[in-house]
Amino acid sequence: MTRRPAWLLIAAVALVACGNGSGHSGSAGPTASSTSVPARPPTTHKASPGSATPTTEPRLAPYASLVAVAVGPQVVVYQQPAASAANRSFPNPWSVDPQRPAAVVEQVFLIEERRPDGWIKVLLPVRPNGSAGWVRASNVTIHEVAYSVKVEKRAHQITVFDRGAVLYRGAVAVGKPSTPTPTGRYYLRVLIQAPNPNTVYGPYAYGLSSHSDALSSFGGGDAEIGLHGNDDASVLGRDVTHGCIRMDNQEITKLAGLLPLGTPVEITA
Repeated sequence: MTRRPAWLLIAAVALVACGNGSGHSGSAGPTASSTSVPARPPTTHKASPGSATPTTEPRLAPYASLVAVAVGPQVVVYQQPAASAANRSFPNPWSVDPQRPAAVVEQVFLIEERRPDGWIKVLLPVRPNGSAGWVRASNVTIHEVAYSVKVEKRAHQITVFDRGAVLYRGAVAVGKPSTPTPTGRYYLRVLIQAPNPNTVYGPYAYGLSSHSDALSSFGGGDAEIGLHGNDDASVLGRDVTHGCIRMDNQEITKLAGLLPLGTPVEITA
């Protein structure tokens, strides 16, 4: 079992799209103060900022993914490599709760493609789901992630893999028919520890790069999708949420100490 890399940060945020039809609301999300970042495990590969590729490029294992962590005050994104002008930018770190200035998290992106000329294609945490763009290698550091997550909606099942082996498999609740959990490939963007573990969010919640396709906003936010605990284990195995994914509280607590931001999450029908 690998250790949690350094760029996993617990921050404050209000997740949305996580309530259900039984009176729970996503407007009052879990919050927590930022914590110090632990030391990076020596096994984590890191490329130096400012270089197109690492000095020695290791062969990526079939189970592994690459994550880009921003350096500098913003990340400029281009629609195509070497485009004449950027089409968007992301602040770094980004504020997850404007009401709490200390609640900031590094910008993290899941890498889809690397080019030898110093351009990197990354998934973006914006609408529409699946959006991607190109960033310069000099604006990020690159890390290897050995974990991955798969959520199967029809089976109401989550499987967490560590180096390709099953680490955990269990039941989940997903979106109801009117607010379905969107399928696709996403990544973990923020980790939240709830001050009160007895709410609909449970003790911990990961915010994904995904947004609801059915809701344009929810609880004052942009209807981001979350992976979190629960306040009623009987809903696991059912379609009851506004799009978020609920799982066992003990297991999300374990995962909170393991899964780094940038971990890929595949959601299937």
